[in-house]
Amino acid sequence: MNDRYDAGAAGYGADQYELVGYDEYGQPVYRQIPARQAPQQQPYDPYAQQGYGYDPYATGQQQPVPPYDPYATGHQQPTGYDPYGTAPQQTGYDPYGQAATSGQQPRVAEQTAYIPQQAGPAGEDTSAAPAGADERDYHTEQFAFVEEPDQDSEDVIDWLKFTENRTERREEARRRARSRIIALLVVLALVAVGGVGYLWYAGKLPGLSDSGTGSGGTTAVGAQKRDVVVVHLHDTKQGGTSTALLVDNTTTKQGTTVLLPNALALTSDDGTTTTLAKSVEDDGSGGTRDALNSVLGTDIQGTWRLDTPFLQNLVDLVGNIEIDTNADVPDPDAKKKGAAPLVHKGADQTLSGKMAVAYATYRASGESQNAQLERFGQVMQGVLRKMSSDPQGATVTVQTLGQILDPSLSDKDLGAFLAKLADLAKGGDYKTALLPVQNDGTLTAQASDSVVKDVLGGTAKSPDQSSAVRVSVQNASGVRDNTEKARVVLLNGGFTFLEAGTGTARAGSEVVYTDPADQENAAEVAKTLGLPAGAVKKGKVSGNADVTVVLGQDYKPSSS
Repeated sequence: MNDRYDAGAAGYGADQYELVGYDEYGQPVYRQIPARQAPQQQPYDPYAQQGYGYDPYATGQQQPVPPYDPYATGHQQPTGYDPYGTAPQQTGYDPYGQAATSGQQPRVAEQTAYIPQQAGPAGEDTSAAPAGADERDYHTEQFAFVEEPDQDSEDVIDWLKFTENRTERREEARRRARSRIIALLVVLALVAVGGVGYLWYAGKLPGLSDSGTGSGGTTAVGAQKRDVVVVHLHDTKQGGTSTALLVDNTTTKQGTTVLLPNALALTSDDGTTTTLAKSVEDDGSGGTRDALNSVLGTDIQGTWRLDTPFLQNLVDLVGNIEIDTNADVPDPDAKKKGAAPLVHKGADQTLSGKMAVAYATYRASGESQNAQLERFGQVMQGVLRKMSSDPQGATVTVQTLGQILDPSLSDKDLGAFLAKLADLAKGGDYKTALLPVQNDGTLTAQASDSVVKDVLGGTAKSPDQSSAVRVSVQNASGVRDNTEKARVVLLNGGFTFLEAGTGTARAGSEVVYTDPADQENAAEVAKTLGLPAGAVKKGKVSGNADVTVVLGQDYKPSSS
C-alpha cells in the first residue's frame, strides 16, 4: 500500500481513497473507496432511490440530487465532485464512482475514515442493511467532523483538582504537625537547660559539689562563702550591751542573725577567761572581734557599734517597722505607775523608733538575758525588711545616721552589706538563731553544731576553764531572778559559774573557800557580787567548785 493516495483514481481490485476533510490538527482525513462490483439484482434499497448530497464540511449547502435513471442506461449528467462545495452545479453524485445499472443497487457498508498511516478499524461490519429498513432523514451535520465537548472530561478535571487539593491539604497538615512537634521539642529543651542552669546556679545540682552537709545541702559547709559583721547594741540609759552576728551566706543565698548571749565565755587579750559582755566593755571592738573568731572559728569582717539613740533614728529613717511582739513594754518615760504600755503585745505591731528601742532592750522580771536578746533580734530583722535593697540607698541611710563607725567598717561597706541582707529579708530568705551557751558560758559540740557549724561554718573552741575560778551559787534570797543575775555578773567577771540550786531563805550571804590559796579569789567574788568583805569565810566547798556562794536577802543585784 502506498503512502500517497489519489482520490480521483478508479479501478477494480485496487484500494482507492478520497479526501473527506481535515481533523482538529489540520491533517487531511481520507476514507477508502470500496471496489466496484458487478451489477446484480438486490433487494429494494430505499436509500438508493433517495440519493442525497454529501457536504463533508457541514457548510449547510447540500448537493443536488441526481436524476433517477430507472433503466440504468447510464445517460446521466456528469458528476463533478467538489469537496468544498464551492461550485453550484447540478451534477449527479455517484458515491461509488460508477453508474447505476438498475433501480436496485447493493448497499455497501460505509467505511470509517482514518488517517492512512494508521491501521484500519478492526471488525468492520460490511453487511448490507436489511430490506425494509426505516427511512431516515440524514443531515450534513451528522457527517461533519465536529469536536463535541465531553462532559466526562470536566468531571475528570474536577476529580483531579479535588484529589490534588486533598493531597495538598494533607501535606500542609503534616508540615504543620512537624512544625508544632519541632517547636515543642525546642521549648522542652530550653526549659530543661534553664532548669539545670538554675539548679547549678543555686548549688542544688547533685553530683557537682563537694561532699558534706550544711545549709546549702550540696556544697560543703566549710567551702561556703560568708560575709559576717558583728553588731553591739549599747543601752545608753540602762547600761549593758546586746551582741549579734549578721551573716550573709553568698553561696546558699541565706541571711541569718546569730544572737550571742553575754555569758559566752571568751579569752581576753591577756589570756584569761572572760565573758562577751566583759570583753565588749574592757577589750573594745577589736579585741572582742578577735576573741569571737577564736571561739566560733569564723571570720568577722567588721564591727558595727549601734547605740540606742542611733537605733531609734534608724527605725525612723526606714519608716517604722512591723513585728510580732511577745510582751507589753511599759513606757520608760512614764511618771505614773499603771500607765498604758508603750508597746502592746500582738501580731503585726507597728513600732516607731522609740518603741523599737524600748522593745529591743526590755527584760521583764525573772526573764533571762536570752529573752531580751531575742527581742533585739526581732527588731534587727524588722529594720532589714524596711532597709533599701539598693547599695547606694542603704549607704545614704547609714550616712544620715551620723554615727562614727569602727575603722574596720566604712559607711559604704556597711551600706552595701545591709542592702544584701535587706534583699534576703524581703524575699523570705532570712532567719534568726540563738547561740546555745551552757551555764558556765562554754559551748558543747552537740549544742552548737546547728549554729556554729551550719550557719557560721566554724568549729566551737571554748577557752580552757582550768585556769578560771569555779564559783558555785546557791540562791537563798527568796528571789528567783537573783540566780540568773548573779550568773551574768560572775561570768562577766571572768569566773566559771556553777549552779547549786535553791536553798532555804536566809538573811545574810556567804562566800566560802576551803584552800587558803583561794582566799583571795573568794574576796574577789564577793566584791564582784557586791557583797561585804565580812561575808568571806573559810569552810566546806560543795562539789568541784573553788568557791561557794550562798545568796541571802542582803544581796542586791543592782549594786553588783
